[in-house]
Amino acid sequence: MSAEFTGPRYLVPFGPKRVPHWFTDVLVLGGGLAGLRAALAVDSSRSVLVVNKDDLKDSSSQWAQGGIAGVLDPEDRFANHVADTLAAGGDLCDPAVVEGVIREAPQRIDELIGWGTQFDLRDGALDLGREGGHSHHRIVHALGDATGREVMRAVIERAMATPNIEVWPETFTIDLVTHEGVCRGALVWHPGRGKTMIWARRTILATGGAGQIYRESTNPAGASGDGIALSWRAGATVRDMEFMQFHPTVLYIAGGSRSLITEAVRGAGAHLIDRDGRRFMPEFDSRGELAPRDVVSRAITEVMRRTAHANVYLDLSHLDSVMVRQRFPGMAKLCRKFGLDLATDRIPVRPGAHYMIGGVVVDQHGQTTVPNLFAAGEVTSSGLHGANRLASNSLLEGLVYGSRAGEQISRELAVEGTSEESFSIPAIANPPADEVADGPGGEPLDLADIRNSLRSLMWRHVGVERTGDSLGEAAATVAGWCRYVLSQQFANPQGWQLQNLLEVGRLMIHAAQARQETRGVHVRSDYPEAAPDWKIHLCWQRDRSEPWPNAVETSVQPGEEEGDCRFAGLGKNE
Repeated sequence: MSAEFTGPRYLVPFGPKRVPHWFTDVLVLGGGLAGLRAALAVDSSRSVLVVNKDDLKDSSSQWAQGGIAGVLDPEDRFANHVADTLAAGGDLCDPAVVEGVIREAPQRIDELIGWGTQFDLRDGALDLGREGGHSHHRIVHALGDATGREVMRAVIERAMATPNIEVWPETFTIDLVTHEGVCRGALVWHPGRGKTMIWARRTILATGGAGQIYRESTNPAGASGDGIALSWRAGATVRDMEFMQFHPTVLYIAGGSRSLITEAVRGAGAHLIDRDGRRFMPEFDSRGELAPRDVVSRAITEVMRRTAHANVYLDLSHLDSVMVRQRFPGMAKLCRKFGLDLATDRIPVRPGAHYMIGGVVVDQHGQTTVPNLFAAGEVTSSGLHGANRLASNSLLEGLVYGSRAGEQISRELAVEGTSEESFSIPAIANPPADEVADGPGGEPLDLADIRNSLRSLMWRHVGVERTGDSLGEAAATVAGWCRYVLSQQFANPQGWQLQNLLEVGRLMIHAAQARQETRGVHVRSDYPEAAPDWKIHLCWQRDRSEPWPNAVETSVQPGEEEGDCRFAGLGKNE
C-alpha cells in the first residue's frame, strides 16, 4: 500500500486566536450510556462537559432492545457467563477483561435500579431473559423490548440533575486537539456558535459505532464512526476493524426503517423459516435459533442464496399470542404499521450491520494509547468481545468502562491538583485552502451520492461474507473516493461525517483483506476455516508527528507480532 492512507491531520483549518475557547476538567464526547456513565463517575468537584452531536435521546443506547447481561439468578454462575462470552469471541477475547467485566455486572445493574430504572419483574423479582449464545437466563430488560430507552431515561435524568455536568447537544466534534502527542481537548462546531476550541485536562471518547457505513443497518443516523476516525487522525491505535457484527433479524420491509427484531424474540421461542415455511436453523447448529449471532446471520445468508429470496421469516404463530404482544409491545406496534401481526404473521427479516466490535484500543481503565485520552463503549476495542460479541454484553461494557474511565480520571486529577492550561498551537491551514467542497473539475461534490455509494459498496463487498477479490475491488474504489474527498474542506457536519466514514471504511476493508481466515463475525469464503496463526489482533496507527502525520509503514508478515497485536500495513507517503 502507498499514499492511500495519507490525509490531513485536521479536517478543517482553524486559528486558535480566531475561535472561542472553553475550559473544562473533563470533556466527554458522546451522550449515550457509556458517556453519561463516565460523566457521572467523575468526582463532583471536577467540571464535566458532555458534547453530543444529536439530542441525548438519539443515541444508539436508546435503541437497545435486548437488555443487559448479568449473573443474577442463583442457578447461574460467573464462570458460566465468562464461558459463554469466550465461546462467542472466537478465541480473541482477553480472559482477564471478560472476567472483570462480568463480575462487575451485578453491581452496575443494581446501580441502575437505584437510579430509578424500572426493569421488568415477574412475581416481584427481576424477569431474566435468555438470548443467543447464553447458557442461562441472565438478561434484564425493560418495557419488554425497550430496555435502552428506559435505562437512558433514568441515566439522563441523573446526569441532568448533577451540578458539575454540563451538556452541549447538537454539537459536532470535528477533531481531537493534540499538542506534543498529548490530547488537550477537541475542536467542535455548533450551528449557532460555529467552531469552539475546548481545552480539557482529560477527554473521554464515547461516540458509539459505525453501522451507518452499511446500507442495511440497525444503527441510528449518527452512528458514522466519527470517534474512530478522529482518534485515528490523532494517532491512537485502533484494532480489529474487520469485525463488524451483523444482527441476523432486521425487519426488511420496503419503506420501513431497518429496525432490529430483538434477540429476545428468538429467546422466547420464535422460529426462523424460509420462503417455503421450512424451519432451517437446526440443520446449521444444534442450538437452533439460540445459536450466536454470527452463526444465525451466516445461516440466513446461505438460505437466502439457496432460495433466491431477499429475506427469511420469523414465525411466532406457534407461541401464545397474548404473551407475544405483551412481551414485545414495541415490535408488535412497529409491525402493525405495515399491516403485520407479530403474533400470527410471518415477519420478513434479514441480517443488518449492528455492532462495531473493532475500535480504539483501551486498557482496563479505558485509557487509549494517546496520553490523556480515554474511551468507553462501542467506539473501543477493550478485549471483551474478541471476534464476536455475545448478545447483551454491550450495554454492560459501556457501564463498566464508563465508570472505570471516570473514576481513573478522578484519581489522576486529584494527584495533579487544579489548573487550566492552554498551549500555543499554530494555526492549521489544510491545503488546498482555496478549494472548498469541490470535486474534480470544480463541480460541487454530491455528498449524499458518495455516502450512498459507499454504504452500498460496503454492503456488497464487506458484508456478512467477504472474498479477497471483492475486498480488492472495494479497496480500489474507496481509495479513489478518498483521493478527492479527504483533501476537501467542508463547512458542516455532512461533509465531515462523509470524510469520517471514508476513513473508517478503508480501515475496515484493509483489515478484512489482511485477515486471511474466517473467525467470529469475519467470514472469508476463500479462507473458510479459522487459522491458528491468525489468533491475533490486527492493529493500526498513524504517526503522531504534528501537524501532517503519515501512516506508520509496517507489514503483516508472520513473526512480526508485538505481544498479541500485529501491526498491519498502513502505507507511508512516498
